[in-house]
Amino acid sequence: MEITSAIRERLKGGMAEQIGIELITLTPDKVVATMPVDDRTRQPFGLLHGGASAALAETVASIGAFLNIDAETHAAVGVELNANHLRGKTEGTVTATATPLHRGRTIQVWDIRIEDEENRLVCASRCTLAIIAAPRK
Repeated sequence: MEITSAIRERLKGGMAEQIGIELITLTPDKVVATMPVDDRTRQPFGLLHGGASAALAETVASIGAFLNIDAETHAAVGVELNANHLRGKTEGTVTATATPLHRGRTIQVWDIRIEDEENRLVCASRCTLAIIAAPRK
């Protein structure tokens, strides 16, 4: 199975699918995904929920890290996520773009920009992932 198909299959039934995350670009140097701002992703006062933005950010960073490791022998796990919520959003779609800041043997750090349809920054995020031995099956 092609790697992008395998990643898309892994997202089925999980949080990413439940909140409407759609993968657009999957390369070792950039991961892009969209997410709707709707009843699944809004907080009680009608704005895009910070937790939904954080889930989107960690999803694209985790996929980026996965594309840069040998998945037969290693796994990438999130150890820190920073998210600065800069602009409110009540409807429409946001797009997350993750690019690597550091791709080391044991640690990767990814920069994630979440923007609205007019390319305005909604959330600036950074995710640190540990590269560990793959769990035994």
